[in-house]
Amino acid sequence: GGPASVIVASVGEMVREDRITAIGDGRARRSVTVRSNAVGVITGLNITTGGYVEQGTLIVKLQDEEETIALEQARIQLEDAKAEETRIKRLQASGATTEVRLRETELLLRNAELAVRQAEFELSQRQIIAPISGWVGITDLEEGDRVNAQDELVTITDRSDILIDFRVPERAVRNIKVGQSFEVMPLGFDDKTLIGEINAVDSVVDRASRTLRVQGRVPNEADLLRAGMAFSVNLSFPGETLLSIAPLAVQWSSDGPFVWAVREGKVVQVTVEIIQRNSEEVLVASEGLSAGDLVVTEGVQTLRQGAEVNVSEEEVSAAAPAGGPKL
Repeated sequence: GGPASVIVASVGEMVREDRITAIGDGRARRSVTVRSNAVGVITGLNITTGGYVEQGTLIVKLQDEEETIALEQARIQLEDAKAEETRIKRLQASGATTEVRLRETELLLRNAELAVRQAEFELSQRQIIAPISGWVGITDLEEGDRVNAQDELVTITDRSDILIDFRVPERAVRNIKVGQSFEVMPLGFDDKTLIGEINAVDSVVDRASRTLRVQGRVPNEADLLRAGMAFSVNLSFPGETLLSIAPLAVQWSSDGPFVWAVREGKVVQVTVEIIQRNSEEVLVASEGLSAGDLVVTEGVQTLRQGAEVNVSEEEVSAAAPAGGPKL
């Protein structure tokens, strides 16, 4: 009955992307729990709950009268030791004293200097300084409260950046790199998507879960994020380039899937391997197909190997252009 009329579609190319979704836990860039190194009564408090403090700021002062007196006494003893050393050196120059006496005086001077340093250290322990710049957590401290050594006073959090810890499957080990960007969405903000950056990659794959721990960093200039928040992390890695064909072009035989390729007005049965199915295209691998080839999508019922076909120009459609979108 002559050549069969068919509708064809051109073979395109698509880059298949490996997409990974994970849930991560956020934590502050730095967080320090400030403790007291001494026992005493609070006489000065320079913090407010939720306030911001700069590094080096005096935030808590303990009663220090005793330490102040001890420092003054140590300084007086140091002055006496210096004067005694000067006097002994003059006598030693005239031969009126012994070398042993001079050495004893020098030893006393050294001990007096150490006593001053010790007194200064004891006094410094009564003043608690902010170790980092950051935001002050909830605290119930009040002036007049008595604290003991190692009591927790306040937590200071630097949340200028939020670090997100999450895990990826081991197949991503060869692709994930420090500096790679990723999408992150706080689970508490359904409509807000942020861009983060891989900050660190662990060196060991967990044997039990076959996953790799990864740490990402998200800027927090607007101060919307908090430590402890949960985040949805989306990573994508470029994969191999595959052939893209229309779903209707795929036929089946006892040997597996194939397509009818149109070449010089005739159809040729070409075996394909289906890699991925989508609603609009099928990604395949085949040694007998190339991007730009025409494959039959309609009119396959009467086709046989080498049969002649008629293809109307207006019936040619494209599955996906070469170098088309990524999946």
